Amino acid sequence: MIEWLFIPAAYLIGSISSAILICQLMGLPDPREQGSGNPGATNVMRIGGKKAAAITLVGDMLKGLLPVYAANMLNVSAEILALTGVAAFIGHLYPIFFQFKGGKGVATSLGVLFGISWWLGLAVAGCWLIVYKITKISSVSALVASALSPIFAWYFNGTIPVLIAAVFMTVLLLWRHKSNIQRLMAGQER
Repeated sequence: MIEWLFIPAAYLIGSISSAILICQLMGLPDPREQGSGNPGATNVMRIGGKKAAAITLVGDMLKGLLPVYAANMLNVSAEILALTGVAAFIGHLYPIFFQFKGGKGVATSLGVLFGISWWLGLAVAGCWLIVYKITKISSVSALVASALSPIFAWYFNGTIPVLIAAVFMTVLLLWRHKSNIQRLMAGQER
């Protein structure tokens, strides 16, 4: 029964905004008020450079990775593992500590997938990297890697709850990127 505590704990960990905290610590503008207005690593790179973006990226990945990895190490059920991952992801998108206005979820979802299986995380990260090398567009890389993540989740994990979690995160991630998709279709995405 104690394994159910992973779910609210993961949501609270996911609600910690790496972008906002890093920008505050580094004396940078609030990422919600600069650039794209998104508190994520890509926007932090626009307003604060590569170092700030790298720290934000690692922070966002860790908040997905740590609760899921801990749950995985304690051999929780596939359902609890999947819900823990979804909770961390939802925490990033809708953080209780920041008026429920969070990022788009790319790095946190990747951290969740790494927490489920290192091979799963590597497959999705590798997909992102290959698409980025071809297109040089971060959002396209994220969209393609996310769209393929349920296939990788099924291959590397093979449980229905994790597959459903991967599909759920993909749908939300695509929805959160709707403005990027519109700009891509209009040929205006940077």
